[in-house]
Amino acid sequence: MDEEREARMTLAALSEPGDTITGTLVARLSAAETVHLITSGDRLPNGIDPAEGELWLRRLAPRINPGQIDRILSDMERHDLRLLTPEDLDWPGELQQLGTSAPIALWLKGDPSQLSTPLPGRVTIVGARASTAYGSQVATELASELASQGRTIVSGGAYGIDGSAHRAATVSFPGSTIAVLATGLDRLYPTGHEQLFERIEQSGGLLVSELPPGSAPTRWRFLQRNRMLAALSGATVVVEAGHRSGSLNVAGQAHALGRPVGAVPGPVTSPASAGCHRLIQEGLANLIIDAQDVTDLLDSTAGFSGDRTFAYSPTRRFSRTGPDLKF
Repeated sequence: MDEEREARMTLAALSEPGDTITGTLVARLSAAETVHLITSGDRLPNGIDPAEGELWLRRLAPRINPGQIDRILSDMERHDLRLLTPEDLDWPGELQQLGTSAPIALWLKGDPSQLSTPLPGRVTIVGARASTAYGSQVATELASELASQGRTIVSGGAYGIDGSAHRAATVSFPGSTIAVLATGLDRLYPTGHEQLFERIEQSGGLLVSELPPGSAPTRWRFLQRNRMLAALSGATVVVEAGHRSGSLNVAGQAHALGRPVGAVPGPVTSPASAGCHRLIQEGLANLIIDAQDVTDLLDSTAGFSGDRTFAYSPTRRFSRTGPDLKF
């Protein structure tokens, strides 16, 4: 393992996902030089706000652990995990569209080729954790038909809509789903989906996390995970979402990235569909009634270059003038 690769592992363990100061320093210097700044306490380069830089150093420096890399490597071997960095050929280049909030590294369990498919070949399906029977049925039908077309279903592994989409893809076309998790891949969450995650991996699918083994789930990490769900697919479809659903945040990030968004309408009396109706009303999502509508969205990204970047904000709000959506 070279110095730069080891440094990325260290930074992923020290900093939280989406840390823009870490991302800025890695882009301007290198991962190894960034780790040196943390351990040495040297002055940060110009362009970093001194007050924010001081807070960054005070937050990360105490987390340095001499045995950290050995522990991570040991956990990776024990759980059969693979490390991916931007220097690797399998690295999904579309993540760099996230700019300074792009992941420092990725840990994978399963088939890494899932990340090498063209962007229109992947679709993110998300929705409420407390889904209704209607929402679960729609998610199952959409994921099943899209997987049968050779599309890869990307979701977050949560209860509700996420789980329905993963299960349908795994049953219909084994190896056609990616679960992007907000924990280390040695402590899968939610624990009630351990068997589902095992089926995803064993059937040829993929588990992905930007957090090293040993990382626990936190609210912030779930929120930051949303940017990856948005960036890894050619389109995002929200099946069910309440007014404050985290799925709306995924839609907001996808919209900001210039990716098409779809939303499934539901009964006007259902709180579980209120967020979807809002997306459609705001003109930020196309109305989705079947898999053909999703295919049309994906086909519209066939020429997408991934050159557009944006200043990531996990708490954007929808308004009549632009992307919103708060977790």
